[in-house]
Amino acid sequence: MQLTDLTAGRLLDGYRKGEFSPVEATVQALERARASRPEVNAFVRLTEEDALARARESEARWRRGEPAGLVDGVPVTVKDVLLLRGHPTLRGSRTVSEQGRWEEDAPPVARLREHGAVFLGKTTTPEYGWKGVTDSPLTGITRNPYDLTRTAGGSSGGSAAAVALGAGPLSLGTDGGGSVRIPAAFCGIFGLKPTYGRVPLYPASAFGTLSHTGPMTRDAADAALLLDVIGTPDPRDWSALPAAPGSFTQALREGVRGLRVAYSPSLGGQVAVRPAIAAAVRRAVALLADLGAYVEETDPDFSDPVDAFHTLWFSGAARLTQSFSPHRRALLDPGLREICARGARVSALEYLAAVDVRMHLGRRMGRFHERYDLLVTPTLPVTAFEAGREVPAGSAHRRWTGWTPFTYPFNLTQQPAATVPVGADAEGLPVGMQIVAARHRDDLVLRAAHALYEAGLALSGTVRPAGS
Repeated sequence: MQLTDLTAGRLLDGYRKGEFSPVEATVQALERARASRPEVNAFVRLTEEDALARARESEARWRRGEPAGLVDGVPVTVKDVLLLRGHPTLRGSRTVSEQGRWEEDAPPVARLREHGAVFLGKTTTPEYGWKGVTDSPLTGITRNPYDLTRTAGGSSGGSAAAVALGAGPLSLGTDGGGSVRIPAAFCGIFGLKPTYGRVPLYPASAFGTLSHTGPMTRDAADAALLLDVIGTPDPRDWSALPAAPGSFTQALREGVRGLRVAYSPSLGGQVAVRPAIAAAVRRAVALLADLGAYVEETDPDFSDPVDAFHTLWFSGAARLTQSFSPHRRALLDPGLREICARGARVSALEYLAAVDVRMHLGRRMGRFHERYDLLVTPTLPVTAFEAGREVPAGSAHRRWTGWTPFTYPFNLTQQPAATVPVGADAEGLPVGMQIVAARHRDDLVLRAAHALYEAGLALSGTVRPAGS
């Protein structure tokens, strides 16, 4: 049996029944990770010795019938912007030194450690997670397992590729403008940006309250399980939400019957979506209706907030690098240097004007969700394009936000948003559908996504690197 092809839920069931062990699962996941390293480049480093030690401890607990928690023995990967105790967090940058004691876990990593997870390693990111594709001066280009000439997306591209390859069914990503949803859509996996504050974050992101931490998984059930583990308060994050009132895993059972779904194929004609993507999303929406949801084609009726997003995003980047010496600044990705320079010129009044746009958009979406439980859109208007580029060839845009108009608005509003793989284009590249709910209704997003997996529409298989 290829344990790398199993979800976390199926691994846990096998541990419980004694069909296989955490050590076997970890060994196979590490083998898959090593085999993919040169071609896909999903990992900054593998923590093999620690992983095997934790797997052996988990195996002993399962033999005693005393698992430590909800994900005991499950192989997990961590995006290299999140602290993992005992290992450097380099954030894709040559400006960060490996020296140091690295004594803390980020809050979601700490929760996973408490629940017995096995940490396989750290996954690649663009420098400081600044863009929607994954390449950096430190680690080079991360490629798409479906086609090695294409990008894995970003900024959680290494995590998306790792899950797609079967190198651990669970991964932690971060999302400041689509950075969980973009690579998850490109790599054919499930990705959830939870409500802001649902998963505590420490240290705080330079991009402020745009940045969310969330699950990247094989399916929605695994994401619900992971959110049950990591979605609890941590005293280091003063903006963290209280514990959720119930289990996200248990909420999956409620399905979509009776939910009011707004389907917006192009945000009111603002976005040109490729026909294969539009068709795949429309089929998934029709299935939601067949499953009992009330579906209406309509739009949330807001103009593109990209200028406000740029003001906040570029200002955060400038603040991040404010203290850098000229020598240290010269080590940065040229694109990051450029947006830092733009952000440094933003005035306080311009920043506050962008906050006003954000508040207006949040109010508009709050009123929208009085009428509709869910908003459904394509996740992206394109499938994975050439690796090593920030934008597709021939694009009129210079920055990654030009091809991600469905994702960053919902970082501004702090709403939960997920991407579900609902098909492929003519080249076999995955297509994602985005599901958005009102703040604090992560359960509705997960219920709708899970219903698509249960109905057999959503993709859930692993893939070996093309050409390997």
